[in-house]
Amino acid sequence: MWPGSLVLCYHAVTDAWNDPLAIAPNTLEGHVKQLLARGYTAVGAEEALANRSRTLHVTFDDAFRSVASVLGALERLRVPVTIFACARFAEDGAHFRVSEMRHRVPPDEDELLTMTWQTLRELAERGVEIGSHTISHAHLPELGEDELLAELRQSRERIEDELGRPCRFLAYPYGHHDARVDAACRAAGYTAAFTLEPPTGAFEPWAVPRVGIYRADGWLRFMLKTSRLRQSVMAARAEFRSRSAKTP
Repeated sequence: MWPGSLVLCYHAVTDAWNDPLAIAPNTLEGHVKQLLARGYTAVGAEEALANRSRTLHVTFDDAFRSVASVLGALERLRVPVTIFACARFAEDGAHFRVSEMRHRVPPDEDELLTMTWQTLRELAERGVEIGSHTISHAHLPELGEDELLAELRQSRERIEDELGRPCRFLAYPYGHHDARVDAACRAAGYTAAFTLEPPTGAFEPWAVPRVGIYRADGWLRFMLKTSRLRQSVMAARAEFRSRSAKTP
């Protein structure tokens, strides 16, 4: 049952971009230090799937280059990391331009740059888990069957070809998924997939819950978002809504 493992989701890591997705490196490091002081044990993505109480895993969506600014600190703290990359952007480390970001351009557009295959290979060699964030960061529930499977399978295969190692995990873009997407994820060969939604009951490897942390989350809000009591309440509410929806 949940809450068990606490999986955090970050995006860009920079002082220079005043955007909800961008958090300062020292703030992120402080978050992790606080959780370790609260008795959490840092584990890798595979160990997080065991869903043991008071285990912690840190993930980054979109593979922004700025994430590198905090990786050294996390390595020193012995905190395993997973970075979820979109295969299309990794081709040349392109700016992360998706429709939802069109009005959120930073003063320095290089803040939008993503990691290249070469960088991802180097990080994988250092022990960073590299997962898939699909090909193009599409809204998966809106896709047809062929396009959905292509976004999932081709991204996994491309990451494996480029990095020379298995790509076992997926993060759903925007955290959005449904039963059809979950089934496609299984068919595409993933071990598990991570979302940004609260759980609806028993732990499910195709909807591993994460807590999204954003720039507006001050220390008090961070403590509340990561408190086990709040996580338990959210899980209970989600399970109640799920059961109510099934009731005729």
